Amino acid sequence: MSLLKDRIKDDMKVAMRAKDKERLKIIRMILAAIKQIEVDERIELDDERIVVTLDKMLKQRRESIKQFNEAGRSDLTEIEETEVLVIQDFLPKALSAEEIEEMVVKAISDSVAESIKDMGKVMGILRPQMLGRADMSIVSSVIKAKLGT
Repeated sequence: MSLLKDRIKDDMKVAMRAKDKERLKIIRMILAAIKQIEVDERIELDDERIVVTLDKMLKQRRESIKQFNEAGRSDLTEIEETEVLVIQDFLPKALSAEEIEEMVVKAISDSVAESIKDMGKVMGILRPQMLGRADMSIVSSVIKAKLGT
């Protein structure tokens, strides 16, 4: 069993004892997503795969927030933002803009990327290092800015 999954289950118990219904609901949703993958693929997820799942959930929530804001649905935006905060609790510490830029510069030099055509090489290097720690759309825009010049 993974340490991250144990931590999520422990947090669920804490939320139950504290009668924190919102947090409990979100943690159950996270565990359900993990369980769904385990059942579908007949495997036990490790920490890395759980982080991938959480990152995917986070990306979905951010996209929903963007769409709800465009539609003027602040009530739904608040719900999604709460979910984002809880999901982020279980992900590794987020990278700062400076750290992202530093890692992008290093990856560009490591991959000997010269133009925007080499973006795939750079993303291939960065994705495993940044998964769950940075929004890949932001990373992508930083790479484009660096390779575009």
